[in-house]
Amino acid sequence: MGRNRLVGEIPESFGQMTKLRYLHLAFNELSGTIPASIFNLSSIRQIQLSHNDLSGVIPNDVGSTLPNLEFLLLYSCNFHGRIPGSLGNASQLVMIELANNQLHGSVPLNIGSLRNLEVLALENNQLLEASWQKDWDLLASLANCTQLFALALSSKRFRGPFPPSIANLSSIEMMYLEGNSIYGEISPDITKLEKLTNFQIGGNLLTGTIPETIGELHDLQVLELFGNNIQGLIPSTIGNLTRLFRLVLSHNNLMGSIPTSFGWLDRMASLDLSHNQLRGTIPTQLVSLTSLTKKLDLSHNFLHGQIPFEIGSLINLVQLDFSNNKLSGEIPSPLGKCTELASLGLQNNILTGRIPLSLGSLKGIQEVDLSGNNLTGQIPTFFDSLPFLVYMNISYNNLDGPIPVSGVFSNASRIFLAGNQVCGGIPQLHLPHCTPKSSDGKKHTPRRYLLIIICTVFGALSIFVMLFLYGMCRCSKRQQGEGLQPLSEDNHWQVSFLDLQRATNHFSPDSLVGTGSFGAVYRATLHNREVAIKVLNLLQQGAEGSFLRECHALRSMRHRNLVKIITVCTSVDHQGNDFKALVYEFMRNGDLDSWLHTSQVMEGEAPRMLTMVQRVNTALDIAQALDYLHNRGQSPIVHCDMKPSNVLLDNDMVAHVGDFGLSRFVDKMMNSGSTEDPNAGRSSGIRGSIGYIAPGNTGWVGKSPLMVMYTATE
Repeated sequence: MGRNRLVGEIPESFGQMTKLRYLHLAFNELSGTIPASIFNLSSIRQIQLSHNDLSGVIPNDVGSTLPNLEFLLLYSCNFHGRIPGSLGNASQLVMIELANNQLHGSVPLNIGSLRNLEVLALENNQLLEASWQKDWDLLASLANCTQLFALALSSKRFRGPFPPSIANLSSIEMMYLEGNSIYGEISPDITKLEKLTNFQIGGNLLTGTIPETIGELHDLQVLELFGNNIQGLIPSTIGNLTRLFRLVLSHNNLMGSIPTSFGWLDRMASLDLSHNQLRGTIPTQLVSLTSLTKKLDLSHNFLHGQIPFEIGSLINLVQLDFSNNKLSGEIPSPLGKCTELASLGLQNNILTGRIPLSLGSLKGIQEVDLSGNNLTGQIPTFFDSLPFLVYMNISYNNLDGPIPVSGVFSNASRIFLAGNQVCGGIPQLHLPHCTPKSSDGKKHTPRRYLLIIICTVFGALSIFVMLFLYGMCRCSKRQQGEGLQPLSEDNHWQVSFLDLQRATNHFSPDSLVGTGSFGAVYRATLHNREVAIKVLNLLQQGAEGSFLRECHALRSMRHRNLVKIITVCTSVDHQGNDFKALVYEFMRNGDLDSWLHTSQVMEGEAPRMLTMVQRVNTALDIAQALDYLHNRGQSPIVHCDMKPSNVLLDNDMVAHVGDFGLSRFVDKMMNSGSTEDPNAGRSSGIRGSIGYIAPGNTGWVGKSPLMVMYTATE
């Protein structure tokens, strides 16, 4: 009964179900406490109540009264009190997830006696700052948990030197120790953890160097050491970690050059080496990695030389930041081939020359910062036609000439021009007027002024007449029922946070039509058209990735049985927080799940039933949509979350497949082992939060078109 928007309290009568084995109510809106009688059901094996508004204390004898308990998943609620000391008695426990609560006290050492334990997640609680010796006793005791593959103790306030007992956790695959007070050096014995795939120990007090032996962890996919005091060189042996997906070494004191061996990391999607003391040039091997799709951040170092022309190989990169270095030369024109860029930061370097016209190809760019360089020439006019550009800083260069007045240049709060010799622009910029000059540098005579004015007026009238005729044709076609094409390459809506806020009455609960794992969906009217607005909860892990995957998937798809996306909004809200939303065509008949399960009909609505003909037609619609996704689109796509609630019905009861937040391109999966998810395809990989795993999306099942077809017919 998870993910059903259930409200209220858990009924006391559940405690009378003497044969109850599985209690799954996660991802709802339940409140109150867990009935005490439930903890007396000795038959129960799984309790999954995560992501609710439940509170209260976990009974101290839960491990004794529930001897058959295997899963205890209570993360992201409001439980307080201590972690029950009796958990060590529940010898069948496989997963303990109590993260993101208000638990206090210490962690019972007898948890180390649970030989079947696979996952222990206690991060983000209010656990006491025990002595480091006692903390490490816990880690030492976990060596007895020979099946343990995931350990999450972030923000537990562990204090003390890097624990040598970590090397005894031979079965561990994922280790999360961020935000503690661990100091000392990373032990070379870390290489004993041969199965390690995720090692995240950022935000601690580590010193010393990164051991050369770290290159022996051949299964490593995520390595995060940011926010420490690590010194020395970056080991070239990291180039041996060919399965590495994300590497974050930022905010340390690393020196030397970037190893050329990074060019071997052909699965790496995100690299952050910012805020160090790195020197030398940017290796061409690094910027030739086509696998870099998310982030390449080398900012705040001492890198010099030119930006390699091979930068044009990063055709799928979203964020590029080379700012605050000593890079020189011109901005390479191949940078215009990086058409997926949303953020470009080259500020505070020594770049010269003109802004290359090739940057006009960056149609999805949102932020550009070229300030603090020695760029010359005029500002290219293409910047005012980039549809998603919302921030542009070109201040403190040697630019001159007129400023455009449309696009991003029409908002004085989004454009920064100080320290240049520019003129014109909108009045709010308070720039001097541009003085027209002839080709020989002399000012125009009054006769030439008159000629210019006449030509300008005549041209404006001609354009007005053409636009009027074009508008009349458009209106005529609309009256004939052609409808809008909101997501064509040349015609789209531009909406802001304020537009969406007004359309949803300040995101009122009255406009809310549903919630999901990554956000909420509101019903609204934009441009006299009824739409559905999906607002992403960017605080939820994976939400931004879901947004990017959905945009990436939907931009290349057109089919009558796929939900049409009208536009997207990437902005900031009234508090300055990032805001991302997707605007879809509204489907009046809701989702298929509500038609198949009449018990989910809202109070006051008449029961709805599908006729046999409608059921057959719906199945055919879904099959045609999946056939298009798998075989007939520009690039094969696997949906990865096919279920009735992701199939929407329009006014004519035509089915449309939606929610591509977990979708994947098959070519990328086949060629690179899925660079979007470091855990994809692993026997024990966990997507999103550790714990609740949706059907058909477990790490034990490969993602493929056949799997999606199986899910669609399940």
